[in-house]
Amino acid sequence: MIRCPLQYSDDQIIQTYLSASLGQSEERTSDISLEIVMAHNPEPLTETSVVKFKNQDFRSLLDRCLSRGQLFIDDTFPAEASSIGQKLLKGKHLSKLEWKRPQDLSDDPPHFILEGASRFDIQQGRAGDCWFLAALGSLTQNPQCLQKILMDQSYSHQYAGIFRFRFWQCGQWMEVVVDDRLPVIDKNFLFVRPRRGNQEFWPCLMEKAYAKLLGSYSQIHYGYLPDALVDLTGGVVTIVNLHSSPSNLLMAVKTAVKAGSMVACATPKGLTDESEVLENGLVSQHAYTVTGAEQIRYQKGWEEIIRLWNPWGNTEWKGRWRDGSQEWEETLDPRKSQLYENKDNGEFWMSCQDFQENFSCLFICNQIPITLDHGVTPNERWRQMMFKNQVISGNMAGGGHGRDTQYLFGVQEPTDGNNVVVAFTITSQSLKTEEDIFPLQFQVFKFQKFQERLPPAFFSPFRNAAQGIDYVSKCNFTKSFHLSPGTYVVVPLAHRKEVEFLLRIFLKMPDKDRNLNSSFNFRALKGSLLEENESQNSIFYRYVDQGLDIDATQLQKLLNQEFQFLTDFLSGILVGNELLSLMTLRYSDSAGRVSFPSLVCFLIRLETMAKAFRNLSKDGKGVYLTEMEDKLLVATQGTDFLLLGAVPPPVVGLQLNLAFEMESKMPCKRLGRVPS
Repeated sequence: MIRCPLQYSDDQIIQTYLSASLGQSEERTSDISLEIVMAHNPEPLTETSVVKFKNQDFRSLLDRCLSRGQLFIDDTFPAEASSIGQKLLKGKHLSKLEWKRPQDLSDDPPHFILEGASRFDIQQGRAGDCWFLAALGSLTQNPQCLQKILMDQSYSHQYAGIFRFRFWQCGQWMEVVVDDRLPVIDKNFLFVRPRRGNQEFWPCLMEKAYAKLLGSYSQIHYGYLPDALVDLTGGVVTIVNLHSSPSNLLMAVKTAVKAGSMVACATPKGLTDESEVLENGLVSQHAYTVTGAEQIRYQKGWEEIIRLWNPWGNTEWKGRWRDGSQEWEETLDPRKSQLYENKDNGEFWMSCQDFQENFSCLFICNQIPITLDHGVTPNERWRQMMFKNQVISGNMAGGGHGRDTQYLFGVQEPTDGNNVVVAFTITSQSLKTEEDIFPLQFQVFKFQKFQERLPPAFFSPFRNAAQGIDYVSKCNFTKSFHLSPGTYVVVPLAHRKEVEFLLRIFLKMPDKDRNLNSSFNFRALKGSLLEENESQNSIFYRYVDQGLDIDATQLQKLLNQEFQFLTDFLSGILVGNELLSLMTLRYSDSAGRVSFPSLVCFLIRLETMAKAFRNLSKDGKGVYLTEMEDKLLVATQGTDFLLLGAVPPPVVGLQLNLAFEMESKMPCKRLGRVPS
C-alpha cells in the first residue's frame, strides 16, 4: 500500500504518505495526517467536522418539529422490541413494555441537566453496561470534554422531543439523534434510571443514543472499558496491570485525574462466569470509576487511599476506609471534611493496597499516551500519525494476503521508557455481532535498507516478540513499544475478508523538544544574527529585538504586512497551527528558535508548495490525480514535487534487523453486571 526508502527524515516520510494517498481510488477516501498532541486542550468541534449518524440533521429535524408543533419520533430507532434486542427481553413482561416521554413519567417537570452534570446523576438499570457508565462517570469530571458530547440542550427551551449526542468513531465525531421516549414497565425504567426524583434525564438519553449507535440496547449489554473510553474522548488508553503496577501508583492516579484524564478500573472474574456481589462489598467482573487518590494522615504516619464510584449508585466496599469505618473516625487529617461523606451513593474510599489486591486493571485515557514506567509526566509531547478510512483484505485460511499494506514511521532519538504506541480501531461495520476476536493483528519491523516488496522471510512465525503493554478489546488493539532509533514499518493482517480501520501511531518526542509549542520563537542569538546578516534594520532583526513568540495568526500577519515581496504567492493562503507545528519541527532548534536562514528556507519552500498546489488544484481545496497524472507529475516536476510528497525510487537490497510480532494475547475482559 505505502512504500518508501528508509533513510529519510520524518518530513520525507510524511511526503511519501501524502503522495501515496493521492494515488488511491476515488471510491474510498484515505486520510493521512500528522500532528503534535499534548495532554490537554482538546480542539473545539465545528459543525462541519461532525458526521451525521444515519444522515439525520438535528437542526433540520428540530425546526420541522417546532414549525409543525409536533414531538419528534425517531423512525431509525423505533419504540419497539427490536431496539432493545432479544438478549435483554428474555423473561420480561413484554405485554407491559411501554415507551414513555419524561413528562409522562413524573408530576414534576423534567430537566436535561439539573444543577450541573455529575456522576451521581447516573444509576445503572437492567442492562449490563457498567463498562460504558463507568467511563461516562469519569467523563463528568472533565466538564470541557463532557460539554462537547452533551452540548447545550434543555427541556425548557425549544423542546420538541429531540436530543443529540456525539461519540468518537474511528477518527471522527459522530452525532447521534434520538427522541426522548424511554422503555419502561409499569413506569419502572428498564435501563439507566434518572436520579433526583425522576427529574434529570441526560444519562438516560445519552445511554439511548449510544445504544442506537451500536445497534440496540443489547449491544451495550456487556462490553469493554477501553472501547467506551475511546468512544467518549477519541483518546488513547493506557492499561496498568495492578499486580505489577509501578510504586508511584498513587501519584499516577492523582496526576491523571487532576490532568482531566479519564480513569476507570475493573475487578477480576469471580469463581463463576457470572458477576456477583462479594462479601467485601465489591462486584466481580465489574467496572468502577476512579474519582480521586490521596495520601492521608493516619495514626503516626500516612496512608495512601483511592476513591472509587460504582455505576449502580449503591453497593460499596466494606473493608478498611469504607464509609463509617474506624479509619475515618480516627484520622486527624484536616482535609477529612473535604474528602469524606458518609452517603450511600456508590462512592467509597479504600486503601491503595486493598485496591491492588482486589482489582485487576487500571485504565487511563488521554489525548496522548500516559507513560508510567519513568514517572508521570502529563506535559509530554507526542507526534501522532493518523491513517483514517483504511481497508485491508484478509484471508480466511490465514495466509499472507494483505501483507503489502504497510505504514512507516521513524524513531529519531532515544527516549526513556515506552516511546511508541500503535493503536488500531476498527469500524462497527467491520464487526460481527457476536464476535469477540479482534479481526486483525499486526507486526512491526525495523529496517536498515528497503526494497519494493517485503520478502516472505520477514513473516517467519519464529521471530521474537517485543516486550510491552498491550490490550485487545472488541474495537481497539493497542501496543506500547520501547524502540531504538531507526525506521519501522507496521504491517497489519486481517483474519477475514475485509476490515476497515483507523491506525494511529504515537511517537514520543525527546526531552529536549518538550519546551516547543505551536509558536515560532524568534529569540535567536544576536551574535549569530550579526554574522548571518549585518543589517540591524532587517525585518527579521526587528522582530528578534522585540523578543516575540508568534502564533499562526501573527505569522500570517507578519508574512502579509512585512514581507511585501511575497504578496503574490501568499494571497489566499491560510497559515494554520497544523502548518506552523510542522514548520516548527522542521526549522527550529532544540530551544524553539528559528534563525534567519531557516526562515528564508521556510518562505522559499512555502512559495514552492503554494505554486505547486495552485497548479494541481482545480477547486482550491484539494489535489485529485488519476494514476497516470500522478506518474506524469513525478516525471515532470522533479525535486519541486518532493515538497508535496513524491515517492522516491526504492533502494535496492534489504537487510532485516529485528521483527516484532504482535497477536491478540492479552484480551480485556468483557464487563457487565446488572444491579440486583
